[in-house]
Amino acid sequence: MNGNRTIVSKAGTITTGTMTSGLMQPYQAKKFLQQTFDATPLSQAIRHEIRDEKSGEIDKIGIGRRMLRGKTENVDDGYRGSVKFGSIHYETSAVRLPWEITEDTLRQNIERENVENTITNLMTKQIGVDSEDLLINGDEGASESDPDYEFLKLNTGIKKMILDGGHVVDVSGTGGMDLEMFYKAVASIPNRFNNGNLRWLMSPTTAQQWELFLLEKITEKGGAVPQELYKSPVAIPSMQVPGLSNDTIILSEPKNIIQVNTYNMRLRKDAASKDAIMQDKRFYVVHFDFDVLLEELEATAIITGLPEYVFS
Repeated sequence: MNGNRTIVSKAGTITTGTMTSGLMQPYQAKKFLQQTFDATPLSQAIRHEIRDEKSGEIDKIGIGRRMLRGKTENVDDGYRGSVKFGSIHYETSAVRLPWEITEDTLRQNIERENVENTITNLMTKQIGVDSEDLLINGDEGASESDPDYEFLKLNTGIKKMILDGGHVVDVSGTGGMDLEMFYKAVASIPNRFNNGNLRWLMSPTTAQQWELFLLEKITEKGGAVPQELYKSPVAIPSMQVPGLSNDTIILSEPKNIIQVNTYNMRLRKDAASKDAIMQDKRFYVVHFDFDVLLEELEATAIITGLPEYVFS
């Protein structure tokens, strides 16, 4: 994760020594947002809410249970089913990503003006990667001594939310990975949320170490492990999430995770100011607003304390 903290950091000027290739897609607000949403598999799977206001409410609607009643011909007993309404408050944080490109870079690169589009496209993808990182690991209470403090303090991510208010399965001191930890996590969530839409979120390293754990069990005890167990512990599919730390596994329905952005995401460019002319460079900055929510905190669980050897 250490390379992904650029969302609020001013990158150094891009010079003739920084070359790449690719094409930029249009960056009108909706298209620009969609590009960031497409940056990672998790971002594509979660729920996105786009709002005009920087803060407000997102409505929730649900239906109760055991609502059926008996019928008597030609009789209306006055009973009516109903729905339950609620809301979640969001409060977006304003964030930015600035960068610079020298005119020499544009003149000397074989793509010429297209390099500008290429770099903008790369920065757009990085915004998506960093947004997911913040969505997971953000912590408004982060210590100022943390080297990533300026990044982490922007918002509170789902990891912190679940640790503070979700269901926690701490496996510290248990000696390693085992299937039981997955069963405990599932059992901690009310049955009504165990509806086939839950997913394990784990880092690629943790997913690989889980596979190694099962292979070692086969070596030690013989027999065979059902193939689906590798990718779907407890019959729940897993998703690899590079931004998640290796000592943690999260259980949640992806659509239970909400990322809120506003339509005022914009890319600004300056190539005509005094500074731009005197330094012979172009200045860029992407501004946008961001927040992350869990619609049902009760429908989440987190496995923590995986031992060091899992990611050593």
